[in-house]
Amino acid sequence: MATRPPVGLPRLSRRSRILLIVGAVVLVGLITGSRLLGTYVNWLWFGEVGFRSVYGTVLATRFGLFLAVGLLVGGLVAINLILAYRTRPVFVPVSGPDDPVARYRAVVSRRMKLFAIGLPVLIGLIAGTSAQGDWQQVQLFFNATSFGVTDPEFGHDIGFYAFQLPFYTWVMSWLFIATAVAFVAAVVAHYLFGGIRLAGRGGQLSGPARTHLAIVAGVFILLKAVAYFLDRYTLLFERNDKFDGASYTDLNAVLPAKLILLFIAVFCAIAFFAGAVLRNLQLPAIATVLLVLSSILVGAAWPAVLEQFSVRPNAIEKEAEPIGRNIEATRQAYGLTDDKVESKPYAGKQNVSLEELKNDQATVGNVRLLDPAVISKTFTQFQQLRPFYAFPEKLDVDRYTVDQKLQDYIVAVRELNTAGIPQGQRDWINQHLIYTHGNGMVFAEASKVNSPADEGGNGGYPVFEVAQVGQDGKVQPGPFGVEQPRTYFGELGSPTDYAIVGGRGEGAPGEYDTDGSSYTYTGQGGVRIGGLFNKMVFAAAYGERNILFNSAIGDDSRIIFNRHPRDRVEAVAPWLTVDGDPYPAVVDGRITWIVDGYTTLDNYPYARRTALGDATNDSLPGVAQQPNREISYIRNSVKATVDAYDGTVTLYEMDTKDPVLKAWMGVFPGTVKANSEMSQSLKEHLRYPEDLFKVQREMLSEYHVDNPRDFYSGVSFWSVPSDPTIDNATTVEAQQQGVQQQRDRQPPFYVLAGDPTGDANKVSFQLTSALVRLNREFMASYVTVRSDPDNYGKISVLTLNNEAKGPQQIQTTFLTNGEVSSELNLLTQRQTKVVYGNLLTLPVGGGLLYVEPIYIERASQNTQFPQLYKVLVSFGDKVGYAPTLSEAMEKVLSGSSAQVPPSDNTGQPPSSTPSTTPTAPNDGQGGTDLQQAVRDIQSALARVKSAQSSGDFAELGNAYKALDEATKRFETASAASTQTPSTTQASPTPTG
Repeated sequence: MATRPPVGLPRLSRRSRILLIVGAVVLVGLITGSRLLGTYVNWLWFGEVGFRSVYGTVLATRFGLFLAVGLLVGGLVAINLILAYRTRPVFVPVSGPDDPVARYRAVVSRRMKLFAIGLPVLIGLIAGTSAQGDWQQVQLFFNATSFGVTDPEFGHDIGFYAFQLPFYTWVMSWLFIATAVAFVAAVVAHYLFGGIRLAGRGGQLSGPARTHLAIVAGVFILLKAVAYFLDRYTLLFERNDKFDGASYTDLNAVLPAKLILLFIAVFCAIAFFAGAVLRNLQLPAIATVLLVLSSILVGAAWPAVLEQFSVRPNAIEKEAEPIGRNIEATRQAYGLTDDKVESKPYAGKQNVSLEELKNDQATVGNVRLLDPAVISKTFTQFQQLRPFYAFPEKLDVDRYTVDQKLQDYIVAVRELNTAGIPQGQRDWINQHLIYTHGNGMVFAEASKVNSPADEGGNGGYPVFEVAQVGQDGKVQPGPFGVEQPRTYFGELGSPTDYAIVGGRGEGAPGEYDTDGSSYTYTGQGGVRIGGLFNKMVFAAAYGERNILFNSAIGDDSRIIFNRHPRDRVEAVAPWLTVDGDPYPAVVDGRITWIVDGYTTLDNYPYARRTALGDATNDSLPGVAQQPNREISYIRNSVKATVDAYDGTVTLYEMDTKDPVLKAWMGVFPGTVKANSEMSQSLKEHLRYPEDLFKVQREMLSEYHVDNPRDFYSGVSFWSVPSDPTIDNATTVEAQQQGVQQQRDRQPPFYVLAGDPTGDANKVSFQLTSALVRLNREFMASYVTVRSDPDNYGKISVLTLNNEAKGPQQIQTTFLTNGEVSSELNLLTQRQTKVVYGNLLTLPVGGGLLYVEPIYIERASQNTQFPQLYKVLVSFGDKVGYAPTLSEAMEKVLSGSSAQVPPSDNTGQPPSSTPSTTPTAPNDGQGGTDLQQAVRDIQSALARVKSAQSSGDFAELGNAYKALDEATKRFETASAASTQTPSTTQASPTPTG
């Protein structure tokens, strides 16, 4: 019976083919053109900052991986396609006139080179593009270093798990992919050319096809055997309910099962190879069934039975050793070993004597009143100067030495904010050529305000000191000797923002400096843009033709972009995880951004894995959030600086013992300077980084426990308290539903204080945090870490065993106090916004002192900005509430034995009169006057309460006036009574 010849696919017309080719060329040009443009711009930028070797190394590694993996996957596909084609049957029967395979076979046969070359190349391109992003683990493998610490199970150095094992598993994954894709390609090719036929009940498989596919399948299973071998090591990263690392079941069931399955996989692979030679598929089929059954029985059933009937009934005993390993490894991985963390019990006294308080004058005399997360709007109100200047949402805390005394300051750079340019003047020239830089840096002593808040609203504001360019164009160096206050690099502005500076064309306007002066940039920052070619490049990169035609751009002009300090450090050190909060400091006369960089791993054996984003999230605004990827190792390995004027990026080695940093220094030699090259001026402004401390306090909340049994029960765990100064109704509801709200957690605070475990009279710049008991609000511990050069990174943990109140309970005590709640409610009724500042927890005299500034924002038609109104203080069971810290402290430490030590950091001198309340009548006229004053005070307080309830503001004002007069009479009578020989000394009682 005659059959029709196979019909090919429809042929395209010549015009259609031309259009398709042109379209493909245009598409490829658009894709590659933009990439080439971006590559050239990056090449110029890296050359400007002096890190072109980094960019070149990354490009070379990516390109090498692209070629290697592309050739591997594409080459294996090509080899298998060629083998399938060359072993095809000589005669291929046609199943019918409409056989679809015959049609495709004819098309492929006519375009054999196109499919034989094009398909492997396409697959190779896809694979190479996917693989080139894994350049970091490849480079770490070739530059691996030793940790000097071995894992407790296999005895391998931790460097094997950090650098080598990830590379081995990466190679295995691509070998699996290449083999699987090659097998699929071979099956399709054999089917297309008749080696595989689906006719009949079971189909037909030619001898060459059987041999070919059996060998490829055998290779795949042999790779699986190697994977079983490597899987043994990955057991040390397993996550369990109570801990991370290999559990009892993993070590005694899963680990032996991996070895058994390894040998079975090798036997199965041999069976496939034998089947290929003997041309018999029965042996490979039997071996495959054996491997599947073994995987189920040995790999899954046996561990499940052991876990259910042996481990769970005796979990505390069985898991004791793995938990002990987990505790030790976690402390090592997060830098919490005994040589770095000092723990000691703390009394948490409820009362304190004057002698005990004197030992902590370094803490009491330096209590910070200004909250950097609150007063940004106050800085803006008083120091903005022009609408196109701005301050970050959250300011920073640093310290400077003034008159040989260490003082902490709230600091902020007055940065350029082009969004503030008036709408009618917001054109391209103003945004990119005229308004190019910020002006100066503002400092405010953190424990000082101009005066107590008063009815006129003139008090409660920071005392500002400024380094800036004056209206006459001259530099005003300010208190700390700033030589160049113009700032071209900072935290404000968008990532696409750029400025064209320096080298102005003839007659072109200069950059705005002050209302009476202009400026031309003279620094080395930025990429030269004066040449025609570079103008064309950046005009295309930004899609802006003005760059090409504007006459103000001269031969020596530079384009400044990538201006955020964090972005610059991330670009030159792509292997670093960068802290979310860069801060400015005056270093050797230059305004310098200091940025902390971390090295991290996600595969430290037995160490707890934590989500970096969750661990570092809290209620602090204006801080860049970390990516929520899991890590099991972190070190503050690098301190980076970015010059605010010329953008120079410098990396310094901070952790000289970090093996991960040493590996990266091997990848990029010469990019990280030695720690010894760091200037003393820079060392004096280094802060222990917040993100690292947040991760460490998260670990300390559990891994302060030494005993595996206690760790398993979890009864001794701590937790980070929620921030008591924010609206936490949502948080409470979420906690009741078992949901942890990471962003409502209380942030750590920078303070100047005495050393809690050393010399209490020595002032130290510290980062501190309170920790409460798990699922309870009572204080569990106080954690602090030093930032001073001589004891940088020393962590102290004060553990409390009594029921000391935690931050939330203290806030409740504050807000339920009669005087506090009455006055704050009255302010709210007057449409005045009350803002709660940071609640500081400070160890003082063996007890815990809590200080919280209260700010108000007065209603205004134009603007609102916080003003320090009162200070809340709590110690023991007493509450102090007053306009100054000294007065509030006197209330909580009242009595003849507990007068507040003098301090010049509160903005007001402390009262010299001890705040005592008599409990028994005194003899003589002084006693009578004292009793009458007490009655008058009680009467005035009753009038205040009544007026507040009725809303009678006139009566309320009279009541406060009467209360003030009665208080003055009491103080006069009290002083007179203490001078009378027959006067009986009263016992101090709480006044809060």
